[in-house]
Amino acid sequence: MTRKALIVWVTAVMVYVVAITGRTSFGVASVDAIDRFGVDASRIAVFTAVQIGVYAFAQIPVGMLIDRFGPRRLLVAGALVMAIGQVLLGFTSSYWVTIGARVLIGAGDATAFLSVMRILPYWFPLKKTPLFTQMTAAIGQTGQFLSAVPFLALLHGPGWTTAFLSLGATGVLIAIAAGVAVADSPETWAASKSTVDPDEVREKQAPPSKIPIGTLLLTVAKEPLCWQGFFNHYSAMLIQIVFTLLWSAPIITLGMGLDPAAIGVILTVNVIASMFAGPILGPISARLGRNRVLASITFSGFIGLAWIIFFLPEEPRGITAIIIVNIIMALFTPSSNFGFDDIREDLDRRIVATATGMSNMGGFFAGMIAAQLVGVLLDHSSQGAAYTWADFRFAWWAVIVTWAIGMTGLITFRIIVARRRREQAEGGRGSVRIVDSSDGE
Repeated sequence: MTRKALIVWVTAVMVYVVAITGRTSFGVASVDAIDRFGVDASRIAVFTAVQIGVYAFAQIPVGMLIDRFGPRRLLVAGALVMAIGQVLLGFTSSYWVTIGARVLIGAGDATAFLSVMRILPYWFPLKKTPLFTQMTAAIGQTGQFLSAVPFLALLHGPGWTTAFLSLGATGVLIAIAAGVAVADSPETWAASKSTVDPDEVREKQAPPSKIPIGTLLLTVAKEPLCWQGFFNHYSAMLIQIVFTLLWSAPIITLGMGLDPAAIGVILTVNVIASMFAGPILGPISARLGRNRVLASITFSGFIGLAWIIFFLPEEPRGITAIIIVNIIMALFTPSSNFGFDDIREDLDRRIVATATGMSNMGGFFAGMIAAQLVGVLLDHSSQGAAYTWADFRFAWWAVIVTWAIGMTGLITFRIIVARRRREQAEGGRGSVRIVDSSDGE
């Protein structure tokens, strides 16, 4: 818990904050985007589906790149790629150029969280990493506040171009900060202060045997803990992603008939609840240990149930109801990170970044599908007319069904992992080993 460790972590988290800002900015701009690009709900949903699809499918490759080049380089590169995407988005009025910009934003975003996760075990004691994992996620949610308040003010003030160019400029500044202040480990930082080559230090720190890519991917794909983490992230994060990344503004203004100013209020409440929950759920995860996923199953159940109740009445609910739902969702969504703690504690260190990347795909993979399905069902229900509360009630079934699939997967793999742990305890076997014919292990 050194001063340098805190500087490295805080700077890396600031990159994550900017990534969250860019990720959620389109959620508050979606109604404006429908007018700017002259498209319907199905086509506007493609913007978000593409972005989070790229983010999800980039997780494993990015994890492997972090293992090879280190988190510092990936943080800098990712921030710059996001900045380019935001600048393109600010200037264009072309639907297809915007798709390309969202691809860049999703690819750059994919580097931020995994890089911070890789930094933690090198700079902080292992017993502290669950707390810092949750604090990272909690502080990162300030990016949602930045998109809901100052970005929204720029969008409805100076306009679309100024708002997105501001995000691009911020990305360049934070990339410079990461390049200056972040170090992959205390050893590489010490080497940078001496005549020793940091790359040489990194090579000396590397595990004595490298895992072939094919073996690495096969091991991760066959590991039940990775799938437990995948569905943990899927079930707890899904609805937060669908709501904040795309459908918050349409539901609030078009479905509920509230003033656009309510968007900032509701999303700010969501951020505050998320930041409050992180430091609480971190110690809960550390204390529960291998039972932490049981808590996540319960928390994910509360999130889904809250949204089912919210959409039950045939008449639109008021602002109090959506604030309560957002508080419940934000308080329990950070449990999506519980699976990462199991992976970090139980798996071979050589595969942790890639395994974490696979698990981090869960919520975004599901969000990509559900967000697009909501758009399709909205257009089917409205039949070309203005979207109403009844249309959103119908379309939200896509989210609930997708969430139920995730809950089924989480419960199933929790049972599989628990059974394997019992067998290991009875047989006196240790943690998961990697069979690699190249080195005889």
